[in-house]
Amino acid sequence: MTTTLRNAGSAARATARAAVAALFACVAVLSAPAALAQANSIESVTSVQQGSTTYLRIGMKNPPTTAPAGFSVSNPPRIAFDFVNTDNRVGKNSLELPQGDVRSVAIVQSGDRARLVLNLKRPLSYNTSIDGNALTVALEPVAAAGAAASPAYSFAKPDGKGTHSLRDIDFRRGKDGEGRVVVDLSDPGVGVDIRQQGQTIVVDFLNASLPENLRRRLDVGDFGTPITAVRAFQQGDNARLVIEPHGEWEHNAYQSDTQFVVEVKPLRPDPSRLARGMQPGYRGEKLSLNFQSIDIRALLQVIADFTNLNIVTSDSVSGNLTLRLKDVPWDQALDIILQSKGLDMRKNGNVIMVAPRDEIAAKEKLDLESRAQISEIEPLRTETFQLNYQKADALHKLLANDKQRVLSKRGSVVVDERTNKVFVQDTVSRLEEVRKIIAQVDVPVRQVLIEARIVEADDRFSRNLGVRLGFNRINAPAGSFAGQGTISGNLQGVHDLTPLPGAVGTGTTALANTNFVNLPAANISGVNPSTFAISLFNSSLTRFLNLELSALEADQRGKVVSSPRVLTADQGKAIIEQGTELPYQQATSSGATAIQFRKANLKLEVTPQITPEGNVILAVEVNRDAVGQLTPAGFAIDTRRVQTQVLVENGGTVVIGGIYEQFERDNVNKVPLLGDLPIVGAAFRNSSRTNNRTELLVFLTPRVVTDTAMAR
Repeated sequence: MTTTLRNAGSAARATARAAVAALFACVAVLSAPAALAQANSIESVTSVQQGSTTYLRIGMKNPPTTAPAGFSVSNPPRIAFDFVNTDNRVGKNSLELPQGDVRSVAIVQSGDRARLVLNLKRPLSYNTSIDGNALTVALEPVAAAGAAASPAYSFAKPDGKGTHSLRDIDFRRGKDGEGRVVVDLSDPGVGVDIRQQGQTIVVDFLNASLPENLRRRLDVGDFGTPITAVRAFQQGDNARLVIEPHGEWEHNAYQSDTQFVVEVKPLRPDPSRLARGMQPGYRGEKLSLNFQSIDIRALLQVIADFTNLNIVTSDSVSGNLTLRLKDVPWDQALDIILQSKGLDMRKNGNVIMVAPRDEIAAKEKLDLESRAQISEIEPLRTETFQLNYQKADALHKLLANDKQRVLSKRGSVVVDERTNKVFVQDTVSRLEEVRKIIAQVDVPVRQVLIEARIVEADDRFSRNLGVRLGFNRINAPAGSFAGQGTISGNLQGVHDLTPLPGAVGTGTTALANTNFVNLPAANISGVNPSTFAISLFNSSLTRFLNLELSALEADQRGKVVSSPRVLTADQGKAIIEQGTELPYQQATSSGATAIQFRKANLKLEVTPQITPEGNVILAVEVNRDAVGQLTPAGFAIDTRRVQTQVLVENGGTVVIGGIYEQFERDNVNKVPLLGDLPIVGAAFRNSSRTNNRTELLVFLTPRVVTDTAMAR
């Protein structure tokens, strides 16, 4: 009895809790914001097949304002759409569609966002349009060459709302050794164009700018993934990402909101799988075939039923075939069957025509010949092209080049230099090719500002020391000039002797030069040295000893900075110079003389080339000439010149050349033997010391001028 009452109490409490929870749920629904009440929802998904196009209709509760962001991959073939602020009201998470190339549809709900995934039978491209309360998706087969060579992707198209940008580029390694390149976009509306070019993957983000700090090359070879390097640079109006894998690999790409991911997986060898031979890769679904002497037509019918493709077989195809294939992609199986019987195929949409190789080659030859004959009689049309950036003469040389003709034999081109227009007359197909060529070449050329700095620095030091030593003896009459006289200190002996008052004879007596050591210091740059003289004489002024020291020291420092700048277009040659032209006489053939001029100037000649990474290749020649010393034939010219080709990053500075010179010299002139004596020997010699240092450096700084800087 106690147990029964306890159980009854527990049931009552559970019922009460459930009622309270339901009450709170009702209150939450009533108090929900109006935004949730207006949220959209997916209510139905249907498909219909019309020819080779499959139309998918996604019914919505409310009319969608914009088409959802979507992406597609081809291995496995899928297309996904992300619906924001949308829930699933279909009633199930997976739908099977009986018609068309869509096998099934999966709807996944995550928060206020719903993702609709289309599982396809083959790679398809899509276009979306809004029709009332429904979103219509048109699915069409991709080109055969593109589907066979590499996966096809479709991402958001440019929305035209201003420019976009890339915020960050990152690299990560997956758990299975795959490499992931993660790009953070400024908004989900960035248009993406991804394709495989040779052994690289090229991703273009349309109308998107790449910041300077992201323009770099990532070396990711040490991560152990198929990706060795990732290069990011600005390509015109688009930001380009080049992924460089190695070995055997396959790639997928997907986008989630503002995050775009390219994933490169290594291909693992499968022992049970046949070698792929020379084919780049088989991506069809696997099948198993085991037949004994089966007719080739019946075998092709089996593959047609498996792939849901339309196969048209020529009447000349016959014979039997015995084969056993297990878990082989159907496209590889078809290739093996055709090679074994000398057959070939041509694919057009979802229709495959099978015939012998010779028959297909003959048919294609006839087709090409008929096209050539039609082009001979096809009517010509004339179209006018207005060029904005390209010169009409340059385009005329490009189109009418005899070695590489763009126009047909009947085509012609005429230019009008005054209006910069080009008039092209040719067939419709050739005019379309001309239109594509003009769209690629008639674009604004990027410009480069090149600044050169030529620094000349010199440090000159000179020191000269010299001496003059003289002795003289005068035999004068007693009492004439005894104890009187004045001797100058200019190393030329006693110049002036003044007689005593009342002495016989007045006037000046000049003595001859009595220097027996004459080694004075030389001047420096026209400046005479300073002198210090000492004269010793006896009381009777009959013996004189003259000693004069001369010394001069010069310390010179200088710097010359030249900075020419020039702005030019990409791959356009620019020259800027400033200086002096020196005249000189030159004999002519008639025997007369004519005046000619030689330049002594500062000159910068440069031809820049902007690389795809945003760096600049410079073919540069720098001259720094100056007027030298005067010679009988005229002035000499001191030349400083450097010519080179160098790769510099945008805005970086590089030293393209430098010359360093040092000149040291010590000269000693002395009297033999006497000049070698210690201490006393200094009176019998002179010395000079020279230490000159000069240095020349040439700096270059290129800057790619952006459109914003040009507008200012």
